[in-house]
Amino acid sequence: MKHLTSLSICPHLWHSIPCHLNELRLDFVLPGGQSFRWRESSPGYWTGVLHGRVWTLTQKDDHLWYTVYPSPGKTDTELEKLTQKRPAKRKLSPVSETIKHEKDIIKQEMWGDKVSLSTDYKKDSDILKDYFQLHVSVNELYNQWGESDKNFLKVAKEFPGIRVLQQDPVECLFSFICTSNNHISRITGMIERLCTALGEKLCQLDLVDYYSFPTLQALAADDTETKLRDLGFGYRAKFVSESARAIMQKHGHDWLSTLRQVPYEEAKSALSALPGVGAKVADCVCLMALDKPEAVPVDTHVWQIAKRDYLPQLGQGNKTLTERVYREIGDHFRSLWGPYAGWAQGVLFCSDLKKFQNSGDQPKARAKKRPKE
Repeated sequence: MKHLTSLSICPHLWHSIPCHLNELRLDFVLPGGQSFRWRESSPGYWTGVLHGRVWTLTQKDDHLWYTVYPSPGKTDTELEKLTQKRPAKRKLSPVSETIKHEKDIIKQEMWGDKVSLSTDYKKDSDILKDYFQLHVSVNELYNQWGESDKNFLKVAKEFPGIRVLQQDPVECLFSFICTSNNHISRITGMIERLCTALGEKLCQLDLVDYYSFPTLQALAADDTETKLRDLGFGYRAKFVSESARAIMQKHGHDWLSTLRQVPYEEAKSALSALPGVGAKVADCVCLMALDKPEAVPVDTHVWQIAKRDYLPQLGQGNKTLTERVYREIGDHFRSLWGPYAGWAQGVLFCSDLKKFQNSGDQPKARAKKRPKE
């Protein structure tokens, strides 16, 4: 078993990307209903699975800090070769030697003799930049949305740094199939059970096992529906199993990724043909996995926001969210907010979640100076 590391105890195991808090707030984005693979492992530290590996993220000094934990796949020989590439260190003073010895004891207790989390730092940073879509400045988008929408301007003051994740299409689709008539905490538990039952174990940290998201083949297996019903998925078990089989039999393994190259409406229509995929789930996948920032998922939260603050006429005689009303809300927000309307919707969605009420304008992990190595 390994132990979670922290920036203050083992700063040499961490790397960073410049990223202002106005551009990214982990405490809003990671638990805000986009991905269900992250948990706050300690205050201000978020641990989860990304690209088949386990990461811990935190924010300090206007930087996004990250560490990646080793999986059993690395051989001892590979690790030895990697550690041999480290440059020789200067001789330390007696006091420094004592401090180093104490750090080495902590490090060995956490990771063993061969410490090598992830050595391809450029690749890791690129993965995070892509996942958080850091090429898009949400600060600039907030300014644009605030100019055209005074209501958004009021919300933005308390909810900065909310951006849309770029997720794996398979994980995104099957996670959101599980969201119907559900809430975030329960969905998170369901996805964890799904990964434990059908994924591969990656590592154990502080007695918590972390698993990869299941492959399409695993989701399409003959016994998947039965397993998921036993795990409490209810009617969603059938949708997961049937959608996976439909993709494998009719389209092929890489089909979901190819939808990134087609127009929004075409991608949404194709997804909506899958069992258990309605307009909202299709829009979530388009927005969060298929490069369609104009997609506006409309759930109960967004419907209520639209009726309360934007389209009061929608509240007259409509007890259910009809297809016509859904389309009207999406079109209104696309007209109001522009090509990144789905991102603006994400800000309003987070602002309406009870867990984020009275959140203030500072993250749980307040900015601190990086400790000296």
